[in-house]
Amino acid sequence: MSPSPETGLLHTAAHSPSWAMLSRLSPADSADQVEPVGRHSPYARAEPVQERVDFCIPCNPYFPTPDMFTRMRGSLESILKYYPSDADTVTSELCSVLGLNPQTVAMGNGSTELITWIDHLLVKESLAIPIPTFGRWTDQPMETGKRVDMFPLQEDQDFTLDLREYVRFIRQRGSRVAVICNPNNPDGGYLRRHQVLWLLDELSDLDLVVVDESFIDFVDAERAPSVADEAAIRPNVIVLKSLGKNFGLHGIRFGYLVANPALAATVRRALPKWNLNSFAESVVFMIKEYGVEYHESLALLSRDRAHMAQALAAVPDLIVFLSQGNFLLVKLPDGVDGVALRDRLLTQYGIFIRECGNKLGSSSQFVRLVVRPHDDVQRLLSALQSCLPAGPTGLARHPGPAAAHATSSLPALSPAR
Repeated sequence: MSPSPETGLLHTAAHSPSWAMLSRLSPADSADQVEPVGRHSPYARAEPVQERVDFCIPCNPYFPTPDMFTRMRGSLESILKYYPSDADTVTSELCSVLGLNPQTVAMGNGSTELITWIDHLLVKESLAIPIPTFGRWTDQPMETGKRVDMFPLQEDQDFTLDLREYVRFIRQRGSRVAVICNPNNPDGGYLRRHQVLWLLDELSDLDLVVVDESFIDFVDAERAPSVADEAAIRPNVIVLKSLGKNFGLHGIRFGYLVANPALAATVRRALPKWNLNSFAESVVFMIKEYGVEYHESLALLSRDRAHMAQALAAVPDLIVFLSQGNFLLVKLPDGVDGVALRDRLLTQYGIFIRECGNKLGSSSQFVRLVVRPHDDVQRLLSALQSCLPAGPTGLARHPGPAAAHATSSLPALSPAR
């Protein structure tokens, strides 16, 4: 079977295609690519074609509120017609909402812009990073000729990052910059605040340590998980944040970093004066009115994550890894190829998932599924039951306690399994 227009996009990009690219292809575009065979054939099309459901892009489904979208629609003409304020004005407002010192903050047109400038300005020769993780942390420094020292996370340890082994690896390789994503993408593994602070102390002699906290707002394992306050006073630490993921507004492209005033200023000086758009400005000036609704959205997502993990774990022979992100890493049964499953779910069932074969340190036997409300999960489960072979046991192996629930204290820095 030749690729459909939709699956052709999935096979040619290092990252998942955008929702806009998929939306430009109507379901009818892929209908003639599916062979007209019996309903039990692996190529049979599910009828009727439903609206697509996105289990790929890690977005908050409960925020912004309908009222916020109504207000943005009402301001659309002025948002699009006029220049935004300069970045300093928008950054100052964000800091007033979040209780941060503007001298310690730099805002970017998405966290990826900040990763790019961190690489250009602050990574001189080498960078260490656990894998699998967010691809820009490996791809960006390699594109500029840096040595990337990759520390493989082990499946038999539930992809938990062993901090002592990571430090030992950094010393052996002589890495000058170290990065961790907390929670990590795609597995959702989480290190508690005291563990991250131990790592920052151990690596205080490096040129730079970056803690990417793009998904930290989804953590419910402890009340104050971020180390941004420590980054503001340490000489070599940057904490990275992604507002698009938390607020459910990837399309706006806005994020920020926190570091000591000298480091933050180094990045801020390199950024264009008007690197933030008017949509970003309008949201930043609106969010302080919706703090209660935002925290309610995080509570709803935490509830959905627990329910979705439990439901997926009941699917025969799926392995579901516990997560503190707004997504779940799932290992498929032996013999099931994630690429074929992804393509079939999209073309036959209108369900878009993230297959992880193009992530360094992962394979096509793993897929990442974004946490979504109950009705969407039921649709996913129904499709999976049609696509996956019946398991011999009828039970999924579910890993034991993962980093999200670790209660280890120093010096036992490897979260218990």
